[in-house]
Amino acid sequence: MTLPNRNTLASGWHIIHPASLSLFLMIASASCVIAQRPSISANDWPWWRGHQQNGVAADGQQPPRQWSQTENVRWRLPIAGRGHGSPTVFADRVFLATAEISKEEQSVVSVDRETGKLIWQTVVHTGGFANKSRNKLNQKASLASSSVATDGKKLFINFMNDNALWTTALNLNGKILWQKRISDYVLHQGYGASPAIFGDLVIVSADNKSGGVVVGLDRDTGQVRWRRDRPSKPNYASPIVLKAAGRDQLILSGGDLVTSLDPLTGEEIWEIEGATTECVTSAVTDGRHVFTSGGYPTNHVSAVKADGSGEIVWQNKSRVYVPSMLQRDGYLYATLDAGIAACFRCRDGKEMWKKRLGGTFSSSPVMVGDLIYAANESGQTFLFKASPESFQKVGENKLGDSVFATPAICGSHIYTRVAHVEDEQRQEYLYCLGNGAE
Repeated sequence: MTLPNRNTLASGWHIIHPASLSLFLMIASASCVIAQRPSISANDWPWWRGHQQNGVAADGQQPPRQWSQTENVRWRLPIAGRGHGSPTVFADRVFLATAEISKEEQSVVSVDRETGKLIWQTVVHTGGFANKSRNKLNQKASLASSSVATDGKKLFINFMNDNALWTTALNLNGKILWQKRISDYVLHQGYGASPAIFGDLVIVSADNKSGGVVVGLDRDTGQVRWRRDRPSKPNYASPIVLKAAGRDQLILSGGDLVTSLDPLTGEEIWEIEGATTECVTSAVTDGRHVFTSGGYPTNHVSAVKADGSGEIVWQNKSRVYVPSMLQRDGYLYATLDAGIAACFRCRDGKEMWKKRLGGTFSSSPVMVGDLIYAANESGQTFLFKASPESFQKVGENKLGDSVFATPAICGSHIYTRVAHVEDEQRQEYLYCLGNGAE
C-alpha cells in the first residue's frame, strides 16, 4: 500500500489539460446520470441511514415528538427472534432482518406499512449457527445486524452464516433470486455491515481476520463486477457512498485506514492511515472532509480532507464507537457510547458543547430538519436541536426495555425496533409511531 504524499494529489486525482476539459465534463456528466441511485420517494427509507446514507431524514416531515407504549402508536408487531438491523421502508412495505437462535434460521420479514400485519417471512439461511460462533458474539451483537437495502425492485441483505459472509437478493414478494458467498468470515465479535446500492451495483464489505474484501455485485445476477482486498483485521463499518470533493466516493473506515474508492469500478481514489482498527460507525461528510470515528484499540473522531491530499485536518479522542454521527451546516453532532451528546465544528474540530444524556448508546441518531432523535439502549429517546450554540433539549420518551437498532423516519412516522422484557423473556417488536395515532 502506498500512502499519498500530503503535498501532492493522491492516486485517482489527476490534473486535466484544458484541451481535454470539455470532453472530461461530458463523460463525467454522463457517468453521474448512470451512477445515480434508484429513484425512491422521499416518503421512504430504502437502506441503512436513509436516502443519502447520512442519517438525515427528508425535510417537511412532522414525526411525533411524544410517545409511549400507548401514546401515538399506530401499530406494533411482535418479531420472532432477534436482530439489530434497522427497518427499511419502501412503498407500502416495511422490511426487517431477524435471526431465531432456537431454529437456526435467518430471515427477512415483510410488513404492511399501513396496518402492521405480517405479509411474508422468507428464511434465507437454515443452520450454520455453530455454538462457538454464538459464544463469540459480543453481547451487543446479533446474527441479524444488517439492514435490508432495496432498489425498488429487489431486496438485498447480508448475513454471516456457516463461517462465511453471504449476500442474498429477493424480490418484493420474498422469493430468493440469487445468493452469493462473498468470503470466508472469521467471527471476532459479530457482523453488522449493510449493503449499499449505487448505479447497477450492490456493494458489500466483509472485513475480518481471515482477509477482508469489498465487492461490487451486479444487482440482477449477483455476478462480481469488481473486488478489492481489505486488511485482515476485524471491523464492522458499512460501505458508504458520499458526495465529497465534487465526486461520488465509496468510503470504508477501519482496519487502521480510511479508504476512498470509485463505487462503480472499485478503483482506489485515495487511502490514508487515518482510522483505528475497529470501527462500527458509518462515515459522514460536509462535502470537503470525511469524518470517521472508532473505538478499538483507541478512541477517535477524525476529519480527513476528501480531495485526496491525505491531510488529517483534526482528530480527538472522543469514544464514538457504535452510534454514527450527523452533519448539518458545518457542524458535527454525535452521541458518544457513554451517553453524552456532543457538537464539533467541522472545519477545525472545535468542541462547541457536550451534554450528558444518560445511559449507553448503540443506536445511531437520526435528524429531521434541525431536530435530532437519539435512543439509548434502555429505550429512552432524547430529542434535541442540531444547534452549535448550545445543547437544547426538546423532549424525552421511553419505549421498551432494549434498543440497539436505529429507527427509520419517513412519511412523518417513526419505524423503530424495540424489545420488551415479558415474563422474563426478551420479545422484539416493530413499532410505527405517528401523531394522533389511536
